Amino acid sequence: MSRIGKNPIPLPKGVEVTMAGGQISVKGPLGAITRPLDPNVGIEKEGENLQCKALGNSRHAKAMSGTFRALVSNMVVGVTKGWERNLKLVGVGYRAQAQGDKLNLTLGFSHPVVHQMPQGVKVATPSQTEILITGVDKQQVGQVAAEVRAYRSPEPYKGKGVRYADETIVLKETKKK
Repeated sequence: MSRIGKNPIPLPKGVEVTMAGGQISVKGPLGAITRPLDPNVGIEKEGENLQCKALGNSRHAKAMSGTFRALVSNMVVGVTKGWERNLKLVGVGYRAQAQGDKLNLTLGFSHPVVHQMPQGVKVATPSQTEILITGVDKQQVGQVAAEVRAYRSPEPYKGKGVRYADETIVLKETKKK
């Protein structure tokens, strides 16, 4: 069995977990998330904790118990604290501006780039070169951040582009004559 799968998931106050119809729902102060249950994993509520157990002795069931434990733990953290991703714009004239559920980007193209935020993801721009993406679903927040970064990913010679705030770009040396 997975070592991670053996750890219990603590449930903070104000978090409700319901399992019905082959789905698990987690509700908290910031919102609610629903995910389909895996048939190889059983989840039991023991007091103020959740425990994931592999149903069966197959290698897949054991692996999925750890995976599902991590997914449910991320759901609990998402509805209590939320998830966020910080992006930085590096380059002359690169700007970002949040307008409601849209992100307007000026990235050196001949046209402005407008990215529509999906349901449940919010965007803020503390400054013109910073983007803050927040939400309750870790996968969705990461996916939106990756999509925004893909418009102009950092190039290896000057490092210009959209990068994660904690990302370090290793710059290549230019050709010498």
